[in-house]
Amino acid sequence: MTSIKDSLYSQPLGQINSFAFDDHVAKVFPDMIQRSVPGYQTMITAIGLLAGRFAKPNSICYDLGCSLGAASFSMRQNICVENCKIIAVDNSSAMLEKFESILKPEKTPIELHCADIRNVEIKNASIVVLNFTLQFLPVEDRQALLAKIYDGLLPDGALIISEKLAFEDVRQHELQIDLHHEFKKSQGYSDLEISQKRTALENVLIPETFVQHQQRLKSVGFNSAELWFQYFNFASFIALK
Repeated sequence: MTSIKDSLYSQPLGQINSFAFDDHVAKVFPDMIQRSVPGYQTMITAIGLLAGRFAKPNSICYDLGCSLGAASFSMRQNICVENCKIIAVDNSSAMLEKFESILKPEKTPIELHCADIRNVEIKNASIVVLNFTLQFLPVEDRQALLAKIYDGLLPDGALIISEKLAFEDVRQHELQIDLHHEFKKSQGYSDLEISQKRTALENVLIPETFVQHQQRLKSVGFNSAELWFQYFNFASFIALK
C-alpha cells in the first residue's frame, strides 16, 4: 500500500477536533500507525503467527476494528487450514473503502463488515483480534464485548488484544508517556504534532492498566491472560479459553 506521510497535525490548529477515523486519517494511516506505535509491525507479524497456530478448520477468525486490514492480511498469510475465513469489522467506511481497494481473493477469504463491533455476532471463532480497538470503546462497554467474544470462541480459542497502557504508579505512567513522545520525535514528529494529536485523542482513547485488562478477561471466563509484548506504554496480550 502506498503510504502518504502523516502531516495532519503539523500546522497550528485553531480548534482541535476529537480524533476520528475519517477519510483524512485513512489516507495517512499506514504512516501514522508505524510512526506512532512502537513495535507495531512486530505485533502485526506475531498476530499472523498466532493465527497460524490457533486457526481451526471450518472456523472463523475475527479482526474487530480492522482499520486498513494489517492484522487480517497477516492472519491470512499464515492460516493453512481448510474452510477458514476472516471477518474484518470496522465502523469507519473510509477505512473499509481503502481496505477493500487492496483486497484480492485468496484461499482464505476476508469478509468486510461496516458495523459497530459491539453489535457484531461472534460465533464459531478460533481466534479474535482486537488490535488497538478496545481502548476506543467506553470503559463501561468493554466487559460486555469481551464476554460476547468469550462465548463465541471455540474451546482452546484465543483472543489477542493490543492496547496503549496506563500505569498505577504515577512516576512510571509519566515516564512511559515521555518515552513514547521521544519515540515519536525519533520518527520525525514535532512537539506541535505530538501535542495537538494528544489533545485530539483526549477522552477518545481511554487506556487502562494491564492488571485491569487481565482481571476483566478472567472475570468473563478466560482461563489465562498474559502479556507477550510491551514497548513503552504499548502492549499486546493473549487470553486463552
